[in-house]
Amino acid sequence: MNMLNYLRFSITFSRRQYTFFSLCSRHFIHSHAVSSNQFKSPAHQNLHFHLQKCSTIGELKLFHAQIILHGLTQQIFTLSKLVSFCAVAAKGHLQYAQLIFDQIREPNRYMYNSLIRGYSSSDPTKAILLYRRMISSGICPNEFTFPFVLKACASILAHLEGVSVHVQALKLGFGSQVCVQNSLINVHNGCGSVQCARKVFDDITDKTLVSWNSMIGGYSKMGLSKEAFLLFREMRELGVEPDGFTFVSLLSVSSQSCDVGLGRFVHLYVEINGVKTDIFVRNALLDMYAKCGDLRAVQIIFDRMIDKNVISWTSMIGAYAKHGLIGSAKTFFDQMPLKNVVSWNSMIQCHVQEGCFSEALDLFRKMCNLRVVPDETTLLSVLPACSQLGDFFMGKRIHDYICCNSMLPSVTLYNALIDMYAKCGSLETAMGIFHEMPDKNVVSWNVMIGALALHGCGFKAVELFEQMEGVRIWPDEITFIGLLSACCHSGLVDIGAYYFNIMTPIYGVPCEIEHYACMIDLLGRVGLLGEAVKLIGQMPMRPDIVVWGALLGACRIHGNIETGKQIIKQLLELEPYSGGLYVLISNIYCEAQRWKDVKKIRKLMDNHGVKKGSAISSIEIGGCLHEFMVDDQTHETSSYICIMLNQLTDHLKSVVYSCNLSISFLDVEE
Repeated sequence: MNMLNYLRFSITFSRRQYTFFSLCSRHFIHSHAVSSNQFKSPAHQNLHFHLQKCSTIGELKLFHAQIILHGLTQQIFTLSKLVSFCAVAAKGHLQYAQLIFDQIREPNRYMYNSLIRGYSSSDPTKAILLYRRMISSGICPNEFTFPFVLKACASILAHLEGVSVHVQALKLGFGSQVCVQNSLINVHNGCGSVQCARKVFDDITDKTLVSWNSMIGGYSKMGLSKEAFLLFREMRELGVEPDGFTFVSLLSVSSQSCDVGLGRFVHLYVEINGVKTDIFVRNALLDMYAKCGDLRAVQIIFDRMIDKNVISWTSMIGAYAKHGLIGSAKTFFDQMPLKNVVSWNSMIQCHVQEGCFSEALDLFRKMCNLRVVPDETTLLSVLPACSQLGDFFMGKRIHDYICCNSMLPSVTLYNALIDMYAKCGSLETAMGIFHEMPDKNVVSWNVMIGALALHGCGFKAVELFEQMEGVRIWPDEITFIGLLSACCHSGLVDIGAYYFNIMTPIYGVPCEIEHYACMIDLLGRVGLLGEAVKLIGQMPMRPDIVVWGALLGACRIHGNIETGKQIIKQLLELEPYSGGLYVLISNIYCEAQRWKDVKKIRKLMDNHGVKKGSAISSIEIGGCLHEFMVDDQTHETSSYICIMLNQLTDHLKSVVYSCNLSISFLDVEE
């Protein structure tokens, strides 16, 4: 790990530790005083002198070869410098440092500290293992060991290990040093134990700016805006001057809570006090105003920025995408001088959010063609687009990409794959992925139960729910929506009623309007219209269009015109300009052959200016998705399609195909 990457990690992991790291660098350079009696020969002294001036790993390897040739492979003093350069220098090579270290019979503390420091950024687990090896070999750690070990613990959320390291530091008399305490604050914050972090913070006798920033950063990470700003006020009252890291944390917590007032306070503080801001603070301001929805402020700050980077541009895309302004977001995206995977993700998510699924997939294809490597966030945006379009081919390609690149999918990505396969019609594949998942959460079970409901597998959905209980996964409101929907699609009235009645008293899940809609739909489908109407009367909330629509659909199925007429009045009050609703009512009258009522509804639509929405059909052929509407002549092969349709129609007529008049009259899906 070179120093540039090390510094980048330091910024993202803990920007508050830079002062201590610089002290450590001076320690590594000056902790061993050079004297002539430490050298075996003049050649040894000459090699050591030039080693200190080494600037590249190539030069270092040449000096290492000379060390071997001169029989100096056990000269700990010189080898320590060699290990230190490889482990922590800007142009070092950590793996090479490890190779040298492994050849030394008795490494000293300086070597251990160098390697631990290097691994704390690139391989935290290895840093912790080296620390344990150091202890077991009888070498006592010092004040330059503990901060980097604690940093490694924070990186992998090893809370207990971090506490254990601190106990060791206390035993050795280093636990009360501010650099060690600051590192411990970061361990507690990283693991979500903000109260423990505050206790450590309060115990620090001489707090540094790093201490204050660490604690404010911890509150920011947990979304505790009140505590973060109270600590900032206390910090100012004690005369401690904030820096850029302080402002980034405060702006971050303002973004999380979407509190533009707090964010604007920070902005005004910076402006009034003439604080010099870097790119990190300006990007944090952009992000805050973007997430709080203040497009005017976002645009002003962006226009005033001289040094914009990819994060600045991506924040602008996100700001406009949040307001559904795809055109403006695309303008910024097209103008970006440099795009990374986050930029592409933001643009793809923008289209998915606005229901532009085909455009989202087009962007994904373009991204892949430009050799931008998608990450899990990309796939989590693209898979729902495949689900909505029923694009099995693209969904399968994404799954193959995950498998071929040996990705380790998160539970969330597994859930998205299950949902995609289920909605694209491949229930068996969805079930296979579900059973192969190493870990499942409640969402996994909900997605699979919903998939079985979608495919009309009511009994299997109930069985899966019982398995879910068996592994002690507690159901939530989404679980019962899926379960009741499965019972509805399979006509399982008694089972559905049973779970509906026990979901609150047994599972503590309140009955929301969605659960009532499922139950009313279930009762209506099997003809229990009276029971459905009675249940509506017992609802603690006002029925919405979904509830009335479910009951109206049942009236259509069972030809109950009188009840349907009462429901129509309720629906027209809720949705007076819904084209789909008018057509549904028209179809009910049509099936009852009440032609005068059909004409009245059509006339009512004309008078209110209500138009029927055009339905879009799609078909996938050879991995290509084709979309078309009624009387659509835009497809390049539409003439051939029409010829084929005419041939099919003639064939059906020739075999005396009879079509029910009421069905042929219907021109929209329900």
